[in-house]
Amino acid sequence: MRARPVAGTVAISLCIAAQAPIYANELVKPVSITARPIANFLIGSDQQKFGPLTFLGGLEMESREQHFGAISGVDFSGEAIWLVTDTGFWLQGSLNRNENGAPEAITATSIGEITAKGGARFSNKWEADAEGIAIAQDGTVVISFERDHRIAQYQWDGANLRFVEDEQPPVPLYELRQNRGFEGVAVAPENFAYPQAIVGLSEKSLDKQRNIMGFVNPPGPSNAFEFSLLRTDNFDVTDIAFLPTGDLLVLERRFNLSQGIAMRIRQIDGDQLTERSTVDGKTLLEADMSYQIDNMEGLAITPLGDDQVRLTLVSDDNKSLLQRNLLLEFALDLN
Repeated sequence: MRARPVAGTVAISLCIAAQAPIYANELVKPVSITARPIANFLIGSDQQKFGPLTFLGGLEMESREQHFGAISGVDFSGEAIWLVTDTGFWLQGSLNRNENGAPEAITATSIGEITAKGGARFSNKWEADAEGIAIAQDGTVVISFERDHRIAQYQWDGANLRFVEDEQPPVPLYELRQNRGFEGVAVAPENFAYPQAIVGLSEKSLDKQRNIMGFVNPPGPSNAFEFSLLRTDNFDVTDIAFLPTGDLLVLERRFNLSQGIAMRIRQIDGDQLTERSTVDGKTLLEADMSYQIDNMEGLAITPLGDDQVRLTLVSDDNKSLLQRNLLLEFALDLN
């Protein structure tokens, strides 16, 4: 088991951990994941309440499978958990919880390459850099890619993800930074002004006011439009997910050599997401390296009842021995 990293080692590993992709000989195969439970979010403390969030538990995940890791997105479809990696792979399995609802294991897991039209395999990292995943009500799996900026739709056939179609984000591609494209993608709920719209936020592609570019793409013939997220305190976007109310949660990360790494979750009023708007929201959680965090990149929201949801966060270890693959879960009261 790896030793828990300190802020300095994480900072160094984030700077040097760019890896060339290694692709599996098999398109889909089983994978075994081992997990160490995380009982406390604040290191050295049994505190469970953090503002409006209650920590439910977490996992530190490892696998002997060479393509496990670099997790950049997470979502759920029924009881199944879905993960994507920025090295071009998907994982699907079951997240088991104990009698208190805390995650304790990931089982029945398979891993496969994300493919292009006709099942063609990507040959370059820049083509396969998956950053976000969202699953629509009809089961469509939406994956966002940066570098080769696009939003792709897939269908699950019971054994593999099958490519359906590709489309470019409805923003001028020349305005998107090569490695700062659409990190977050979400499918809007019925309580949003544009139900089932595909919504995206870039990591750090900035508008003329130096705020983070995003888009809303409604289904059907409706016109897509752009909006921006106010960028504050040097945080960059890593994922987004909708609450059932229609509000948008934004997961953000800050990294620098002097402070190490930090994460933040902001709640954006869904009614603010209008054409050419610049939106901001309240901070639900902010945590630095005194908490059980790493390079937090994925966010999913699932209902726990009429007035509560579960937040699931995952981290990207950048294929570095100095970082960890974490899964953290919180409960959020909607009232």
